[in-house]
Amino acid sequence: MSRLRRLFNFFRSDRHSNDIDRELAFHIAERADALIANGTAPADARAQSRRMFGNVGGQKERTRDADILTWLDAFAGDVRYGIRALRNTPVFTFVAVSSLALGIGANTAIFSLIDAVMLRSLPISHPEELMQVTLGDNGDEFTNPIWEALRDKQNAFSGIFAYSLTRFNLTSGGEAQYVSGSLVSGDYFRTLGVRPQAGRLVSTVDDQRGCSAVAVIGDGFWRSQFGGDPSAVGKTISLNTHPYRVIGVSQQGFGGLEVGRGIDVFVPICSDVILRGTRSKLDGRANWWLQVMGRPRGDLTPTQARSQLGSIAGSVFAATVPPEFGEKQQLAYQKNGFDLTPAGSGVSSLRDRYKLALETLMVIVALVLVIACANVANLLLARAAAREQETAVRVALGAGRGRLVRQFLTESLLLSLGGALVGMMFARWGSRLLVTLLSAAGNQISLDLALDQRVLGFSIGVAVLTGFAFGLAPAWRSSRVPPSAALKASGRGVVAGQRRFNAGQVLVVAQIAISLTLVVGAGLLLGTFQRLSTINPGFKPESVLLVALTQQNTSATAADHFAIDTRALQRLRDLPGVASASMSQLTPIGPLQWNGELVVDGFTPQSRKDASAFNNEVSDGYFKTLGTTMVAGRDFADRDRVGAPTVAIVNEALAAHFFPGKSPIGRTFKFQHGRSDSDPVEIIAIVKDAKYHSMREKPTPTVYLAYSQDTTVGVSTTIELRSTTDPKALIPGVKAALADVSPDLSLTFTPFATQVNASLARERLLAMLSVFFGILALLLAMLGLYGVMSYNVARRRNEIGIHMALGAGVRRVTTMVLRNVGVMVTTGLLLGLALSLATTRLISTFLFGVAPTDIVTFGGSMAVLATVALLAAYVPARRASKVDPMEALREQ
Repeated sequence: MSRLRRLFNFFRSDRHSNDIDRELAFHIAERADALIANGTAPADARAQSRRMFGNVGGQKERTRDADILTWLDAFAGDVRYGIRALRNTPVFTFVAVSSLALGIGANTAIFSLIDAVMLRSLPISHPEELMQVTLGDNGDEFTNPIWEALRDKQNAFSGIFAYSLTRFNLTSGGEAQYVSGSLVSGDYFRTLGVRPQAGRLVSTVDDQRGCSAVAVIGDGFWRSQFGGDPSAVGKTISLNTHPYRVIGVSQQGFGGLEVGRGIDVFVPICSDVILRGTRSKLDGRANWWLQVMGRPRGDLTPTQARSQLGSIAGSVFAATVPPEFGEKQQLAYQKNGFDLTPAGSGVSSLRDRYKLALETLMVIVALVLVIACANVANLLLARAAAREQETAVRVALGAGRGRLVRQFLTESLLLSLGGALVGMMFARWGSRLLVTLLSAAGNQISLDLALDQRVLGFSIGVAVLTGFAFGLAPAWRSSRVPPSAALKASGRGVVAGQRRFNAGQVLVVAQIAISLTLVVGAGLLLGTFQRLSTINPGFKPESVLLVALTQQNTSATAADHFAIDTRALQRLRDLPGVASASMSQLTPIGPLQWNGELVVDGFTPQSRKDASAFNNEVSDGYFKTLGTTMVAGRDFADRDRVGAPTVAIVNEALAAHFFPGKSPIGRTFKFQHGRSDSDPVEIIAIVKDAKYHSMREKPTPTVYLAYSQDTTVGVSTTIELRSTTDPKALIPGVKAALADVSPDLSLTFTPFATQVNASLARERLLAMLSVFFGILALLLAMLGLYGVMSYNVARRRNEIGIHMALGAGVRRVTTMVLRNVGVMVTTGLLLGLALSLATTRLISTFLFGVAPTDIVTFGGSMAVLATVALLAAYVPARRASKVDPMEALREQ
């Protein structure tokens, strides 16, 4: 019992009595109880331990065959002790939890977005059964004649429906107030298993030719427009100036099948005649606008259902051939077939556009979490060294290695769970911010970011894994403390050993390598965004206001629409503050595109793409208003009217492609139109190349036709206004002027610069987040380096004191410390260089104007990282140079 008495005497001393924890006292008292029970300790040992430490031991006897309740009780004791230990070191706890909160929170935020966009099932009955009918590689849209033939002939589905996305204007004139809408077939809601909150839903009775104007409104629209009042059923709403009677409200949480776009109003497909009049697409065999989904019969596998669709494909397409198609096009059309794809997660253009970007961001935040874990592991290693005597006491009292590892891992898990709790609050804010960044102008994204089981499980899983990841090494090393260390009154410790390159330094090297990878990636993505933002697009979007006109009078003829457009353009040209004005069917960098195949004498295309060109119809003054330079020739003029020879202006890319080495002015071409070619089109001018659909595209052949020569234009067009001041200042005057032209005009205003900037939403998101996470990784790595160097300097005070006592000056001591830093930084940079070269090719899809191995980006990133690393290490190095040799030598 001499060892037990020596332990009591050790902790009774004034030097150590303030350091002992009550939980440690529990283990000593417990050990005393066991010795008394075995008859190997003095009878007063237990009483003596209670007088010293209080009645904290209890009288439970622990055996190797303890049942589950005993294990849980022991685990609860570990948790209580871990909480007290972390509470007694608030600075350490704050730094560790904050680091983990940033890492786990960033991962949870990105995963929440991935879950909402790509993983989450639709809020419908049995979403796993839903299948989408497609044309295979030829797309997923159908004409209404194809849909009706498929619906009537198929026998593979227990329920099948068609739908199309659109938007409805709630105002009858002036500035538009759009809501998202969908035209749906009669079995839409029944097949999906969606129930009404109030009233009833669209059924097959409502979707018949000649149907009445009825609508089902979504939960969000019901609450925002009617305050959730059930009496909304039976009321009338205006959709594109047409009155629709509300027959019901769809169930809460259901917003249609397009992920990222919540539907406000559902109307039957048959009401397309009401909305569009003579322009209805119901009988159009060349109007591809419907998507088709269904639930295969329960007795059929997807393969069998696909086979059944294949058996009717020939008859469906033979009966719906567009009459305007040429012979080759008709043959190709009749070879189409049906295919099936799972649709339980809905469909989404947002998913297609951002899938790879979100996956890339997930990898980035995972690397940030690795750096945060390495940081906390370094902190735990230093903390474990400071607790060597406590650990050795536990070993001396009989605690096994597994028992010690469990205790240290419990503390690690408490830290990670704390970081996960704070991180989830950060993730809630971060995920909403990401949705804001994803939302382009006039295209608000709607996503369900509610905390579901998948996100919660992800966060808890990440917390547990990170807890083990950064806690296992410190726990294992701490469990190897020799019992003899418990009786030392002082000393530098036994965990760290005498190795110059310890585990903490290895972690710092890993942090530097990963940080370099993230910083290089951030530099490349930032460079891409900068180049896209500053590239010359061939036009000047600043000070230009886009005014989208939609004529809502469905009884008006095409000639009426043309006349209204012409009057509107003339009125706006006379408006004060307007420097120039023009009109076009499409605007650059917009959501729509129009292309066609050209027939040019002397040019033999190698493929259909080789003969293809982008098209647009523009008025005179278009190039002046947008700031596109005219190279040669003339602009459209009054003589270019209906009945006059058809003329066009082409860009430099078209001239070089179809007329190499020759001037195209005065030359002609034709458009290939199905059975026959168009009339000859004379080229009257050449303009500079300009971006058409995307800021990333290379110069593409483009044809600009005269707007004044086409009286069959649609109901929608765009007027471009170049302002002498802020373009938004023109809006009140435009409203007043166009109200006199036609009260039925629906107007939408968009600054041209805003439209161009919105097209770079993905690049902006990647650049901003990669830079943020790159800086965060850099700061975490430097914090880890600072911590390791501070700890190493403190451990080597005796060695440094000896050097200084032997005559080493401040400069030599500083150099000695920084030499070790240089080795770590150099090693980390070399590893990071190899890792960066291997990983940057993965983001090459997102790059523009910069190579994945850009020397400037790599060199700049390495220089920044090395500089910041040396600055982080300089403070501990200076502290080492100021050590008093006599005080350092006395410590041992």
